[in-house]
Amino acid sequence: MSEKQRPLALQSSRTRQRLPTLAEVLARRTLPPVDLYCFYLYLQREGAEDALDFWLDVQQHENLCRAYFKDLRKSGKSVKEDWPQYYAEALERGSIYNRINGINEQSNTARRGAETSWDHQSRVDSPDGNYSAFSHGPSPVPHTPGTAGMTGAPLSAPRFPGDPDYLAQQTRAERKSILAKRGSVAPTVISRSAAITRTDLIASAERIYARYLLPGSEKEIYLPGPLRITSFPISSATLPHPQDVEQQRALARIPDMFHTQKEYVFRTMEADVFPRFLRAKAFGNLTPISVLVRLSLGLLALWAALATGFSFIFLDVDRAKRCWVILPFAVAVLLLMSHQYELDPVLVLMSQSETTPFRLIRVREPYVRRLLLQRAVGLIGLIAIITAALTVLFVFVPGHRL
Repeated sequence: MSEKQRPLALQSSRTRQRLPTLAEVLARRTLPPVDLYCFYLYLQREGAEDALDFWLDVQQHENLCRAYFKDLRKSGKSVKEDWPQYYAEALERGSIYNRINGINEQSNTARRGAETSWDHQSRVDSPDGNYSAFSHGPSPVPHTPGTAGMTGAPLSAPRFPGDPDYLAQQTRAERKSILAKRGSVAPTVISRSAAITRTDLIASAERIYARYLLPGSEKEIYLPGPLRITSFPISSATLPHPQDVEQQRALARIPDMFHTQKEYVFRTMEADVFPRFLRAKAFGNLTPISVLVRLSLGLLALWAALATGFSFIFLDVDRAKRCWVILPFAVAVLLLMSHQYELDPVLVLMSQSETTPFRLIRVREPYVRRLLLQRAVGLIGLIAIITAALTVLFVFVPGHRL
């Protein structure tokens, strides 16, 4: 995998000297105003929060499936014994859980044994981690996202830091730290008082389908034709009959059922709404309604400033007294420039940013704070120059009493 193809490593806000990626926002490694909470509020304003809801719910479904496989390993049972249909499906098509359900270990052991008998050499895993997280063989190039769970196309390698499979490439301590932080924040918390069953997995998948993928549902999201799921294959009321081959095959695909759709939603947000979110929060601190209010007040203040300035001229007021015109001009220019750049320098100096109209949150992301401060200083300089020019013009124009 080339450097361009390799995803950016997750960094914390303290060490990051750049704007965060969408993966870091979803992994809750960012601070206001570019954290997950502010991103969700921004999506609500754009009317696009359903996509993020879907991503988070699928993440919770996948966490539920991971917990199921972990419980299975703790019980001492193998996936092959407990769920042979899923085992066969995971070997044939790949699964995002192969790192934790023991299938990769079994297949790697079998492969190493075959290679040893063939050329008497031990095979060592690639140091750069170029093994697919979904297959049981090496993957020299990344898979192309397919329609796993619906067709025979292979699943693509995980690229979302929210996935523990991705985190497996990091150190054990860092992985534990990230999972602990993520597990303390809803909605990825899995609250349970008993062992997870396959019926629980079906019910979780059924809720996601009914909420986001069922045609005409309240929160239906757009998906291209190949990724659409036209019907939910099984019922969460009871498990399929062991002799029903089609139903058992559908059950085996439940854990990975929505992963390709989740990837598509991630890429869509990453390419479309996320850059606009960063532009709004990292280079500005106002909401559209607040910007319009500032425009209205700025025009009103400019009218008052011009009226005052012309009154001083035509009443032939002393130049020293005319200097007071600087106040309405300063207010007018501040409001108009704030509208133009969607940035209020006064709020920046107070380390505040708007989340919803006239509701503030403290700017805690260090790199964003520096960006906003730099822009605010430049904007204050521009406001000072324009205000000074207008003041000088109305102060030194000769008076003429009408």
